[in-house]
Amino acid sequence: MWAIVESGSITKMYTRPRAFKIGDNQYPANTMALWSESELQSIGVYPVTIDSTNLKDKEYYINTNITYAVDGLTVRGTYGAATAKAIADTLYTAQDETDGLGTEGEVASRGLKYNHKIIINQQAAGLLQDTDWMVIREAEGGTAVPSATTTWRAAVRAKANAMQVLIDGAADVDALAALYVYNDATPPVRPLGEFPTL
Repeated sequence: MWAIVESGSITKMYTRPRAFKIGDNQYPANTMALWSESELQSIGVYPVTIDSTNLKDKEYYINTNITYAVDGLTVRGTYGAATAKAIADTLYTAQDETDGLGTEGEVASRGLKYNHKIIINQQAAGLLQDTDWMVIREAEGGTAVPSATTTWRAAVRAKANAMQVLIDGAADVDALAALYVYNDATPPVRPLGEFPTL
C-alpha cells in the first residue's frame, strides 16, 4: 500500500500499483513495483504500514476506521479504540416508546449471549436431526431407538444446556470470547467444550 504525500499531507492512497501523477510528472503503474522504497520516497510516494494494536475480533467488537498520518518517510494507519458489542439484549426505553420506536421493555436488539446461544441450539439440532427419524419411528409404534443413540441424544441436549450456562455466565465480551479459545493440549480443548459424538 502506498500514499502520495505532498507538502506533508496525504493526497492519495493506493492499495495496488497504479499509474499516478505528482505535479506535472506522470508515472506508470509499474513504478510502485519496480522502484526502491527510497526512490519512491524521493518523489513523495511513501509506504503505508498499518498498526493493528487496537484491532479486535469483529465478532465481539466494533472497530473504528483506520486513520492515516505521515510518520517521517512512511504513512502509518492506526485503529482507534474498539467498542465492545452489547453482551446482553438491549431493551426499548420509555423515550423510545414516546418516539414511536418500540414498546418500553421489549427487545430492541439482541446481544451476543442470545446470538451465541441460538448458534448452540442450531448446532445441537443439526447433530440430532440425523437420528430424529428413529425417534419418530418409535413414537409411531415402530422399532425402538437403540439405547446408545438415546444416550447420545440426551448427552447432546445436556451439553447444549451446559454450554448455554457458560455463555450466560460470561461477565463481559472478553470472557465470552475466551470460551471459544482452544488451548495447547493434545488434542486442543476450549472452555466451552464440544458436543459428544455418536
